[in-house]
Amino acid sequence: MSDDSRPSRTEPRTALRTAAVIPAAGRGVRLGPGAPKALRALNGTPMLIHAVRALAASRAVSLVVVVAPPDGAPEVKSLLDAHALPERTDFLVVPGGDSRQDSVRLGLDALPPDYDIVLVHDAARPLVPVDTVDAVIQAVRDGAPAVVPALPLADTVKEVEPATTPGDPEPVLATPERARLRAVQTPQGFDRTTLVRAHETVTDNVTDDASMVEQLGERVVVVPGHEEAFKVTRPLDLVLAEAVLARRRLNDGF
Repeated sequence: MSDDSRPSRTEPRTALRTAAVIPAAGRGVRLGPGAPKALRALNGTPMLIHAVRALAASRAVSLVVVVAPPDGAPEVKSLLDAHALPERTDFLVVPGGDSRQDSVRLGLDALPPDYDIVLVHDAARPLVPVDTVDAVIQAVRDGAPAVVPALPLADTVKEVEPATTPGDPEPVLATPERARLRAVQTPQGFDRTTLVRAHETVTDNVTDDASMVEQLGERVVVVPGHEEAFKVTRPLDLVLAEAVLARRRLNDGF
C-alpha cells in the first residue's frame, strides 16, 4: 500500500475503514461428497451466505471480499446476487488459489487502497455473532496489529508423538497447562500493512493468518470468542448449527 493511501497521523483510528476477506475455495472433504463446504445448505441457505451476512452485520464492515473456488467465481457471484444482503455493504467475488494462503492473498490483492483494517473469516464459521466481529475490529482500532477471538479449552490437552500408522497408540509427551491455552476462532483482524507484509514474507504452510504475523515477531492479542462461532467441518456440526439457528429464530420471534 502506498504512503498516500495510509491514514494520516491525526486521523482517529475509529475512522479507519474495515474490509473482510472470506476464503471459500475449499472442498470440505470431511463433510462428505457434494458441493464445496461453503456452499452446503444450512437451514436452506448456503453457509457462505450466513457467513457473509454475519460479517456485514457489523456497521464497521463496508466491504466483504469472497474468495471463490478458482473455477467457481461466477457461481458464487450469482449466489450473492440471489440473496438479500445489507445495502450499506459492498461485495466483491474473486477467484481463489490452490491453498488457503493463496486465496487470502488474492483477496488482499483485490482490496481498494482506502481500507486499513482487514478481517479474515472462515466461511465454515457461519454463525459468528456481530458482537464478536465488533470486538475484533475495536481491538485493532485500539492499536493491536493482529487480533484473534478465542475460547478457553474445556478439555485437557495432551501433546503426543504422532503414530506412523493411523489408529496405533500414540505416546504422550506432555500435558500443557490448560489455563494458558485457547481455541482460536475467526474473524481474525489485522492492520492491513502488517497482514500484507506477513503474506509477502512467510512461506510456511500455516493454518491461520495470525500465526503468520507471529512469525514476523509482531504482537497478536486474543479477545473473547463465542461458542456459536464454531467451525462446521463434520455432519454433526451441521446438526448443531441448525439447532443454533432454530434457537435464534425462537428468541427473535420469527
